[in-house]
Amino acid sequence: MTAKEISYIALLRGINVGGNILKMERLRELCAALGAKNVRTYVQSGNLVFCAAGAEKDWVARLEKKLLGETKLPVSVIVRTAAQFSSIISKNPFLAEPRIEIARLAVTFLQEPPSTQAIAKLNELEIGRERFHASGREIYLHCPDGFANARLYLLDKVLAQKTTVRNWNTVTKLSQMASD
Repeated sequence: MTAKEISYIALLRGINVGGNILKMERLRELCAALGAKNVRTYVQSGNLVFCAAGAEKDWVARLEKKLLGETKLPVSVIVRTAAQFSSIISKNPFLAEPRIEIARLAVTFLQEPPSTQAIAKLNELEIGRERFHASGREIYLHCPDGFANARLYLLDKVLAQKTTVRNWNTVTKLSQMASD
């Protein structure tokens, strides 16, 4: 990695679900064709780790444009730096709770911080035992009954913006990959 290159993590929404198929080998090729280096993927759901020069927002636009036509449906992309991911991990308020089940934690990643109105709408949702904590462009989730029927898992309609969710194991693994 050169002085101008940054370690990035890109999260793609809607890959390899509902027939929107994209092989990870092809995803790595597309990212490398844009000039990224040390391109790696994690699991089959569209998680990229790479090094590159340029701004975060530029990589969002470049990846989304490059992915056009590669899948049946458009793919949205959210990009964070490795440093931002480290901060996201350290700020998870649920980790301070005794006996918290790590397998019941996730993070919703947003393009922009949620509006005051969006947070008000989230607070009005009937979510049972589920909990959330908004912090910047992330919303931390605790779904003690699992994610299969979690009401908080898909928030983009309430938030009125593109989002993508990753479970806590994936968040920590991607952060580790980006710092290697």
